[in-house]
This record gives sequence, structure tokens and C-alpha cells, in this order.
Amino acid sequence: MSLTRTDISARILAGRQPDIADSFEAYAPVNIALCKYWGKRNAVLNLPVNDSLSISLGNKGTTTRLTRLPGAEKDKVFLNGKPVDGESAFCRKVVAHIDLFRPLGSGALRVETRNDVATGAGLASSASGFAALTKALVGLYGLTLSNEELSIIARLGSGSASRSIYSGFAHWHRGVRPDGMDSFASSLDVIWPELRVGVLTLAESEKPTGSREGMQRTVDSAILYNSWPEQADRDIRRLEHAITVRDFTLLGSTAEQNAMAMHATMLASWPPLLYWQPESVEVLQKVWQVRQDGVQVFATMDAGPNVKVLFESNSEPEMRSVFQSMDVIAPFS
Repeated sequence: MSLTRTDISARILAGRQPDIADSFEAYAPVNIALCKYWGKRNAVLNLPVNDSLSISLGNKGTTTRLTRLPGAEKDKVFLNGKPVDGESAFCRKVVAHIDLFRPLGSGALRVETRNDVATGAGLASSASGFAALTKALVGLYGLTLSNEELSIIARLGSGSASRSIYSGFAHWHRGVRPDGMDSFASSLDVIWPELRVGVLTLAESEKPTGSREGMQRTVDSAILYNSWPEQADRDIRRLEHAITVRDFTLLGSTAEQNAMAMHATMLASWPPLLYWQPESVEVLQKVWQVRQDGVQVFATMDAGPNVKVLFESNSEPEMRSVFQSMDVIAPFS
């Protein structure tokens, strides 16, 4: 019989004695994958085909506050201050994640979650969202879990959330076990003060094809996808070496090529999957022109139209002049 998410959370929470608070608030950062997660070996448990590696965006992420509702029968979910329809996909996913902890008690909860980035537009809000929700649940129940255990539970909500448990660089290990207990993220103990991530939000509307659906379509229909795991394994090794020796050119070029390769597999799927908008192409062409002019800057994109650019602090004045609407983040400040 196939394992469920409840089976996995029950293993981690077994024997824990909760000390339930009335409310608890937690924060988790958005993370931008430098080596992408694209494709699942187990869709139910969100187990990836390949390892991935990310950088968090520090002050950009999700804050989630949980409050007990004595006597209430159902959870109440609010996103950015507005109530969410209980039948919506967003609400059902949130409640399903809370249900992983429900055997420990607490009853109905009020969930107030706020995103500092656009929701569902390819800016990894689901990653920070489920990481923040996991941290808030663990805090509400007064539990002590390791970072690996937090990462596994967050992964059950959204694969990339496994990496948003951490600040800085994080490496999500794909694992090989069928139960996924060896599929979690770990932190890379490296600080890179000069690193900058520029976020260009070109569209805030929810993308028409979600990452989960797009990922499965690519795996099912794109012959080009067969080469993706090999490229991801190569890129992980290059990125970890670049981070260790502080080689920005190797870091940026590997991240950009990895992103372009992932989007190539999407285009090779059927029907073709293209998240880019005309504005996305315009930004990419500007990045390539600026780099040709001698500035070390590189682009990356997740499953959405928005573009993130990587550069170092000495290039920040020029990058701000080229992209005046860009939000510049220093992940290690």
C-alpha cells in the first residue's frame, strides 16, 4: 500500500507530548533555486527526481500566525488580510497541512498568512508559505523538532518549502528511500556578504498552469526531460564548488544555464508550456547585453514570468540604473 503524507508526519510526531499555546507566529523566507527542482519520483510525498540548491531572500517571505478557535468547527484562513473561500484549492491545501498535526489536539485554528511577494506568480510563495506554516504549527504545539524533521514536514506541503526552513544557501537532497525520510534540505555553512539578488516582478497575477501541473506535464511528455537529471547533478556539483571558493562567475553562469535548461524541457512538453511573457524576454536580453558590456550579471527564472538577477555589490549601482524597478536583496545582510 502506498504511503500517505499522514503516514510520514505520524512517524515524526509519534510519541511527542504537545504543550499547546493559544497562538504562535512564524516567518520563513522565499528561496530562489540556483539548481532547480523539476520533476517528482513520488507526487504524493513530493519526492524529487533530482537534488536542488537555493538561496533564500532574507526579508522576503511569509509570516503566518495561528490562533486557536475554541468551539469552532472549521479552520478560518486569511491571506494578506482577506478571508479565503473554504472550498478553494489554497484553503484545502492549508487545512490538509494542519491536519497532519491534528491528532495532537488543538481543534479549529485561525490562520493569518501574509506574503511579501506575489502569490502564485512564480516567486516561490508556496515554499515560504508552507515552511512558515510548518514552523508555526510546531511552535503552537510546543514541539521540538530538528531542522531535518521540519524540512521533511514542510516538503509534504510544497517540495520547495523544504529549503525555506533555512536562511542562506540550502541543498535539498533528493534521497532514495521510498518513504522519503532521507529527502530533506540542509544548510550550507557559507556566508557571501557581497552577493545580491535582484527581483523583477513583471506579473503578480496567478499563473494559469501551476508548478505541480506543469512539472507533471513535462515529465510525462517531454523527451528532452530525460537529460534533465544528469544536468542537475552536474550543476549541483558546480554550484557547491562555486560557493565554497566564492567564484561568482561560475555560480551565476551555472544558475542561468540550469534555469534555461529547465524552461527548455517545459517548451518540449505537449502542449508546450511557456511561462515567459514578452517582458521576461526583454529583461533577459538586457541582462545578456549588460554582461556582454562587461558587467558580471546572470539571470534565473522559476516556473513563472518573473526574473531574478544575480550580481555582486560592486555592480549594484549599474544594475539599479538598468533596472530601476528592481528590488535588490542582500541575502546575508
